[in-house]
Amino acid sequence: MNRDVRARVALGAGIVSGAALVWALSALIGARSGVEQTTERLGPTPVSVFRPASTSQAEADRPVVVIAHGFAGSQQLMRSHALTLARNGYLAVSFDFLGHGRNREPLRGDITEIEGATRHLVKQTRQVIDHALSKPDAGGGLALLGHSMASDILVRTARSDPRVDATVTFSMFSPAVTSTVPKNLLTITGELEGFLRKEALRVVGLVTDDPKVGVTYGSFEEGTARRAAVAGGVEHVGILFSTDGLQEALKWLDQVFDRTSTEPVARRGLAIAVLFLALGVLAWPLSRFLPRVCREPAGASLSWKAFVPAVAVPAIATPLLLMEFPPDFLSVLVGGYLAVHFGLYGILTFGCLFWLARRYPEAAPYRRRVLVGPLAAASAAAVVYGAGSVGWAMDTFVTSFAVTSARLPLVFAMFLGTAAYFSADEWLTRGHPSPRGAQWVSRAAFLASLGLAVVLSFEDLFFLLIISFVILLYFGIYGLFGEWVYRATGHPAPGAVTNAVAFAWALAVVFPMLAG
Repeated sequence: MNRDVRARVALGAGIVSGAALVWALSALIGARSGVEQTTERLGPTPVSVFRPASTSQAEADRPVVVIAHGFAGSQQLMRSHALTLARNGYLAVSFDFLGHGRNREPLRGDITEIEGATRHLVKQTRQVIDHALSKPDAGGGLALLGHSMASDILVRTARSDPRVDATVTFSMFSPAVTSTVPKNLLTITGELEGFLRKEALRVVGLVTDDPKVGVTYGSFEEGTARRAAVAGGVEHVGILFSTDGLQEALKWLDQVFDRTSTEPVARRGLAIAVLFLALGVLAWPLSRFLPRVCREPAGASLSWKAFVPAVAVPAIATPLLLMEFPPDFLSVLVGGYLAVHFGLYGILTFGCLFWLARRYPEAAPYRRRVLVGPLAAASAAAVVYGAGSVGWAMDTFVTSFAVTSARLPLVFAMFLGTAAYFSADEWLTRGHPSPRGAQWVSRAAFLASLGLAVVLSFEDLFFLLIISFVILLYFGIYGLFGEWVYRATGHPAPGAVTNAVAFAWALAVVFPMLAG
C-alpha cells in the first residue's frame, strides 16, 4: 500500500471512528435520561442516590436497592443497574467500599478473613442501608444487589438485618448462604464463568434435590424464593453490562415487591465497547501527525532465534524470584505486586538485550541517534491522547479512575515498574527487520508469567485471575497504540511511555488501598 492510499485509508478510519465516538457518547449520555442522580458523602464513603426524574409515583413508596461493587471495582461499575432500577421507580443507592474508588479511607484487616476486612465491609454496608432508608421517598421495602466480592458481604449483611426483603448477586461465591438466608435470593452468573455457575446451582440445591438454571424455587411471600440465572456470552466483568443480567435482576425485584416495570433496562455495554474501539482506531490517523524521531526504525531487530530466549528468561525467572514477595506491597492489594512484577520483568529483559548485544549490536537499547525535541513532543502527545482519553472514558463511563491525593504517590511508584517493562518490551519487539507478531508473543509471555505467579502463590495472588480480562484488554488497546505511534515516530520510546503511564495509572487507582 503506497503512501497516498494509506493516507486516504487513515482519513476514512478517522471519519468512521469519529462518527462512532459521537454515537457512543450520545448513547451513554442518553442512558441517564429519566433519572435524577445526587452525590453525597457518608463520612469517607462516597454515596450516589438514583431516583426517577418524574414525580408521578408517591414520594414515600419507593423500594430501596442498595448496590455494592466487587473487588477492585467502584460504584461507577454498577451504574447500569442503578440507572435501570431508578428509571423503573426504585430508589437505587450505590457507594464505594473502603479502600476502593473515591473512598479515602483504606480497607483494614485481612481481605481473606471473615473477622478481618469482611467485618469492616459489612459494618459499612449497614451504615449505607441506614442512610438510604432515611431518605424521604424510601418506604417500599429493601433489597441488596452486589457483584463478586460484594455478594458475600451482602449475604452476611442480610443474615443479620431483618429489613432485607431480597438479595440479588452477580458472580456470587459465599459460604454464608443457607436454605433460608438470605431471603428471596437470585444469583446470576456469566455463561463464561464455569466454576461460579456450579456454585450458583449448589446454592439453589440447598432448597431442592434437582436444581436447574432458570427455574424459581420456593415462595416470594415466605421469603424462600431461590433462582440461578445465566447471562449469555459474558464473563466476570461483562456480566455487569449484560442485558440478560439487567432484565433478570429487574424482574426478580418486581416479583419481590409486587411491581410492574415498564421502562427498558440501561443497555450501555455496546456503547461502551464502541467508545473504546473508536478511541483506539482514532489513534491511527491522529498518530500520523506525530513528529519523526528517527530516520530509520529503531529497535533490537532480532531474529526469532535471538528473540525467543529474551522472552522466555524473564517470563520464567520473574515469578520464581518473587515467590515470597508480599502481595500488599505499597499498601495496594495485588497492584503493588504487579508493579514489581512489571519492573523485575523489564530489568531481566534489559539484561537479555545487553547480553544479546555482544552478538547483535542493534539489540543494545537506545543505540540509535534520536532528535530530542521531537522525541519529547511525540511522547507527550501520545501520553495525553493514549492514556488521557482512555482514563477519562474509564472514569466517566466504566469505573473510578480518579487520582486522589492518597493515590498520587502510588502512580509515581507504579510508573517505575511499568516504565522498566514497557521500555524493554518495546525495544525488544521493534526494529527493522523484527519478527512478525513479536509484540503479541511477548505480551502473551508476560501473561503466562503472571499465570505462573498465581500458581506459585495462589492464596496471595488469586485476585489476579479476577482482573486478568482487564489486563488482556489493556494489552490489546495499548498494543495498537504502541504500534501506530512507533510507525509514525520510528522510535519505541513514545509508545513505551504511553503504555507505562496508562498501566501505572490503572494499577494505582483501581486496586484497593489497605491500611498499613
